[in-house]
Amino acid sequence: MIAKNLRDLFIEELHDIHDAEKRLIIALPKMVKAANSSELREAFEKHLKQTEEHVTRLARVYESIDESPMAKTCKAMVGLLEEGDELMRQEGPPSVRDAALVAAAMKVEHYEMATYGCLRLWADILDEEDAEKLLRKSFDDEVSADKALMSIAKSLHEEAVKTR
Repeated sequence: MIAKNLRDLFIEELHDIHDAEKRLIIALPKMVKAANSSELREAFEKHLKQTEEHVTRLARVYESIDESPMAKTCKAMVGLLEEGDELMRQEGPPSVRDAALVAAAMKVEHYEMATYGCLRLWADILDEEDAEKLLRKSFDDEVSADKALMSIAKSLHEEAVKTR
């Protein structure tokens, strides 16, 4: 679809993040399983619950703007998750693998933050107040998840440096 105006672009990007979130619901349990650190596993499990909420919230966004979800592949998320899969398959010390998992997860968080940030701005410009509020909640969740990962990363990366 070619976006002819901001509303078209808004809807197109909703389809994109909807697909991204659904893919993440499939990927996060694998990341939980691959994580060595209990703190990292818990962070991934918490984010899985949030991601499920994001999909539900996106359904409410679609309702609020009188649109329906459409199938669209989020190529960015496909690529980010492929990178994460590569990291999970690599051999190496657990602390180094966990550090790599955090890096992969933070890349995903930053993509989601950028997307939700644009969507909530566009919803505001388009006077879609309900959609903006819902999208802001998901954006805030992503920012919180990123901060939590940053905190975990610090301790994991310090441990990984000790591994030589």
